[in-house]
Amino acid sequence: MTGPDDAEGVSGDGEVPARRQHSTLSSVRNAARLLKEFSHGSREIGVTELSRRLGIGKSTAHRLLNTLAEERLLEQDPDTGAYRLGLAMYELGASVSLHTDLHEACSPVIDQLRNATRETVQVAVLDGREVVYVERRESPQTLRLFGRVGHRNYANCTSTGKLLLAFLPPERLEQVLDGWVLTPRTEHTITSVAQLRQDLETVRKRGWAENVNEAEMGVASVAAPIRNGLGEVVAAVSVAGPLQRLSGDSLKRFARPTVEAGLAISRRLGFRDSSMGRNTT
Repeated sequence: MTGPDDAEGVSGDGEVPARRQHSTLSSVRNAARLLKEFSHGSREIGVTELSRRLGIGKSTAHRLLNTLAEERLLEQDPDTGAYRLGLAMYELGASVSLHTDLHEACSPVIDQLRNATRETVQVAVLDGREVVYVERRESPQTLRLFGRVGHRNYANCTSTGKLLLAFLPPERLEQVLDGWVLTPRTEHTITSVAQLRQDLETVRKRGWAENVNEAEMGVASVAAPIRNGLGEVVAAVSVAGPLQRLSGDSLKRFARPTVEAGLAISRRLGFRDSSMGRNTT
């Protein structure tokens, strides 16, 4: 499958003046050193103390703290003026923990699913209006799909994307859909937000999603939810392959093992309610 590129370019001849490069890297290094100071058991640290620990001027420390606070990486106590780690840091930490736990939880399960279906198996997470594939097992068959871990694709035209959109909290889904111009990838891509809403409602009711020719002609897939210990859908597992092998009834037959794999991974993440998302008819 193909998807949007997220490569970065440089202007001109690609060279960064030495003075500017040194200044930028020094600022980033100081910001990183500043954040690491909170790992030494200090819940709150003031400007003067940070300046002393890092060996930088108070004005520099103050600018760094203000910038990090604006980005929600730090927050300032209005009474003491000291700084502590902000919500964004906890969100980042939770994301790292999720991906580590997810890798450990899904690896043996998706190996089994790939062996059972003989098709490509992927695990994806939602990033805005795109899905990012964080785990992948290639089909052992000669005719298989192109892709890689880290690959991105649009959420509205993939089974994993539609699955993850369908199980977003309602207010978060509205934020994602608001102003979204759905670009067609093929003649079968959903390009109407109203039609996408209907499709997501179907996904919620039956507990799994499908994609036939929506992201790429000749490709089909089916996806199921992966839940954490709180029952929240945090990822999706999918089986994908050429339409000549995954179409009609054959695609629906893959729904059951995919849902079961999603539940198996979910249980390994601490999820216990196995009654959710089992309608594969």
